[in-house]
Amino acid sequence: MAPRLILASASPRRRELLGLLGVPFDVQAADVDESPRAGEPPAAYVERLAREKALAIATKAPGALVLAADTSVVVDAEILGKPGASLQEGGRMLRRLSGRAHEVMTAVSLSSWGEGRGEGVVVTTLVRFKPLTAAEISWYLSTGEGQDKAGGYAVQGHAGLFITSLSGSSSNVIGLPLAETVELLLRAGYPLPWSGR
Repeated sequence: MAPRLILASASPRRRELLGLLGVPFDVQAADVDESPRAGEPPAAYVERLAREKALAIATKAPGALVLAADTSVVVDAEILGKPGASLQEGGRMLRRLSGRAHEVMTAVSLSSWGEGRGEGVVVTTLVRFKPLTAAEISWYLSTGEGQDKAGGYAVQGHAGLFITSLSGSSSNVIGLPLAETVELLLRAGYPLPWSGR
């Protein structure tokens, strides 16, 4: 019998993506401090947060398999967080991304408390924006779409109008790299609909 699978995330986008696998899972958001540590490289930052989120839920759910993820947009080695309701911060981020490529890094962590099981992976996708006009930036900010998104934009929404190329996993940019998530689950022995277990 498959262990209980828990998604340690409040993100509706991650919930939708994990749902594509056709397996039952529960959702329990993890509450961890998401502040970067001094001098912490972006890949290490997302890896640490995903691991901490998974462990925070796994400690309260013995026997369950807990999947967590964390996504950051990185430009010039700077982590761009979520702008929130600040139009000024959202505009600053979009101007940084305008006309250039940036990295989207997502760490996925799979943990099971008490069984010594804990695996993770960091996936990077290169995304290029077209040069943005002031009017385009103002319009996009008015949609409110990017307020709760890393880097201040949603690739699956209106911001798709600005993206000229994407190299790597597209689901990674949305928040959960599916191919790598499948591999983690299979390595943990979790039965997927096509795995015959």
